[in-house]
Amino acid sequence: MVKQPFSLKFPPLLSLSSYPSVQSQNLDVRSGSLHAISDVHKIVCSSSWRLLCSKSSNITEPKEGHEVRAQVTVRRKKLAVFVSGGGSNFRSIHDASKRGSLHGDVTVLVTNKSECGGAEYARNNGIPVILFPKAKDEPKGLSPSDLVDTLRKFEVDFVLLAGYLKLIPVELIRAYERSIFNIHPSLLPAFGGKGYYGMKVHKAVIASGARFSGPTIHFVDEHYDTGRILAQRVVPVLAHDTAEELAARVLNEEHQLYVEVVEALCEDRVVWREDGVPLIQSRENPNDFR
Repeated sequence: MVKQPFSLKFPPLLSLSSYPSVQSQNLDVRSGSLHAISDVHKIVCSSSWRLLCSKSSNITEPKEGHEVRAQVTVRRKKLAVFVSGGGSNFRSIHDASKRGSLHGDVTVLVTNKSECGGAEYARNNGIPVILFPKAKDEPKGLSPSDLVDTLRKFEVDFVLLAGYLKLIPVELIRAYERSIFNIHPSLLPAFGGKGYYGMKVHKAVIASGARFSGPTIHFVDEHYDTGRILAQRVVPVLAHDTAEELAARVLNEEHQLYVEVVEALCEDRVVWREDGVPLIQSRENPNDFR
């Protein structure tokens, strides 16, 4: 297996410096009130990192498929991406994996449209494509239980929805608790829910008179767009914007934001505050959260 080094020199997540009217903010959170999203926990000791596994207090040795950075062993994650269309966010995530900035691999693509652009891109890049759900026009589609079994066979760590327009079955949500993510093209909780997708979102934002919009990445629950918010990126809504112009501006931010969030997931940098709010730990300074 070829190990892909990746750079630590990236801009902070959720930086809003491009928009003077919106200031980014570091959160002062007590470290004792945070819980890691995975079973790997990190502590600071004598200004160096040590890795503690949930079942052992011994420092682990590097194994095949692992990389060591700053004395921390992080297993390379396996990702499943769900798409219904062209899959531009899927392509951004896959590109980040190939160039080495993302410590994970897209191991399978799930789609409800076998001939969509995202599925074609996956096949061209050697990524297996599976169909979900079953439908009259997609008779080879899987059932919810078969989908869960298939993802487990691929040893998937995280499920990433990237323009997937079907409601995720409860069986999958229960099997991958706190491990399924979606990107939505508005600043949730505004302009979310059933029926708010694609260009419909941007038209609604412009019609409302909102001065800002932008993508939101959130955990997926049993409803549309109601899971806990993990990250957002703000873009301005200009006075004479069309829905297409706003959509292009938001999509550009989506591509960057989703990659940054998946990088954090793959590096075990998503933690939970005691009140149930997820935070992203800074790569450069573990005591900063965004």
